[in-house]
Amino acid sequence: MSEHLLEKLKNYSASDAYPLHMPGHKRQAGYFGNPYKIDITEIDGFDNLHHAQGILLELQQRVALLYGADETYCLVNGSTSGILAAISACVRRGGRILMARNCHKAVYHAVLLNGLQASYLYPEADVRRGINGSIMPEQVRAALREHQAGGHSVEAVVITSPTYDGVVSDIRRIAETVHEYGAVLIVDEAHGAHFAMHPDFPDCAVQCGADVVINSLHKTMPALTQSALLHVCGTRANRERLKKYLGIYQTSSPSYVLMAGMDACVDQMQEHKKELFDGFLQRLKNMREKLHGMRVLHLVDGNETELSAWQFDRSKVLISTEKCGRLEGGSTQRYHGPWLAQMLRERYHLEAEMEAEHYVTAIMTVCDTQEGFDRLEQALLEIDGELSVAMRKSDPGLNQEITGVADRGDSPRKKNFIFENETVLTIQETEDYPCDSVSLYCSAGRISAEFVYLYPPGIPLVVPGERISKELLAKLKQYRSEGMKIQGMADYTGEKILVVREEKISGNFSEGI
Repeated sequence: MSEHLLEKLKNYSASDAYPLHMPGHKRQAGYFGNPYKIDITEIDGFDNLHHAQGILLELQQRVALLYGADETYCLVNGSTSGILAAISACVRRGGRILMARNCHKAVYHAVLLNGLQASYLYPEADVRRGINGSIMPEQVRAALREHQAGGHSVEAVVITSPTYDGVVSDIRRIAETVHEYGAVLIVDEAHGAHFAMHPDFPDCAVQCGADVVINSLHKTMPALTQSALLHVCGTRANRERLKKYLGIYQTSSPSYVLMAGMDACVDQMQEHKKELFDGFLQRLKNMREKLHGMRVLHLVDGNETELSAWQFDRSKVLISTEKCGRLEGGSTQRYHGPWLAQMLRERYHLEAEMEAEHYVTAIMTVCDTQEGFDRLEQALLEIDGELSVAMRKSDPGLNQEITGVADRGDSPRKKNFIFENETVLTIQETEDYPCDSVSLYCSAGRISAEFVYLYPPGIPLVVPGERISKELLAKLKQYRSEGMKIQGMADYTGEKILVVREEKISGNFSEGI
């Protein structure tokens, strides 16, 4: 019999594996020892999260003060519950929503559950690396103007900022535009819970005029997994509806262990945030400066990517492998993101947050130790040195110039990295059609009845109601060959996909790739 989960977790915890991933506490010792000792229910004197009037109300007020929000709700079901509640509260059933196409799957689930009419904002992208840029205020204005001209009223706009890769949008200007058109701005700031802790980070969305902001404390702060926050600013969002939907989407038995962890996190930040984040940012700066000397691997930041990145969260460390393409030649070895993640894991016992086609993401937080920074720095410098030697051997002409961003020439910049699929049905309309299960790679031309996404980060490549293209299937085939995780389909093997049985749609539904 294989080892049980608890045994496996204990063994993993006792190993020297270092987390370059969430949760933000980085497995540092907590404040309360054995969690069983403080795991209670809503007994006398300990308040009730769904009707907070005492100690939990005070906790939420302290969090609101820390972030500068008018009101804050603690979430024990992660940012997902906050996103679902925010959209359900701010958009009438069947209403219209304008959303960034690179939103997390939770936003799409809210669209499905509420039968919403969704329109998309596509971020410009650095296709060579596969990184989405910012949503620009001009895009938002143009889309809202178009809807208004067509006689349609958009009730809410949803933006993800920062993205999984640390790309930040100009929320202040977007908020001004959204409010000008009478809509509510909801910002999924799950990866930016730390922004409000230090002026060297981008301004948090609460400070920039967003109406509802969702933070995942557990992603980048010292809090336990599933700990999150929903902030409300101003009067545009209906707070009574928000409370109602938070009661629907969250468990009726909220964990006091999670809430105690949030309380400890807030206390720590109120008392020590400046010294903690000053030290963290200095460690981060020192490591980045040393890694900028790499010759083959390359640190990505918002200043040099071929995309419109308004700001960039430098605590997200993105290591690009794009120049490694020069090494591949006729070799069967691909020096890409999954390869680098495997090297870090197997040789150095460093577990990255995400591996993409051309880069690896490490999440660094205030809880990362100097040892953690040193281990990542030394590993990358060593790998880069080996690649540098191999590159010079494979092409002596590169001796004089390996540094800088390589132009591989095989991936021209495009407008968007996310596929702009043809929308045939709304997400909810697909629920009313019978479906067929067909081979994934013979589904070109069919209408998807399922979400398909890479996880992480959980951004759909195709959503129900969109037509499946040959281009998408070719990309999925490539992702799978590189060991990347494709999820969303009912068939966990990923061999089959559910498609809408729609006789009236023309085209060859059995096209392969």
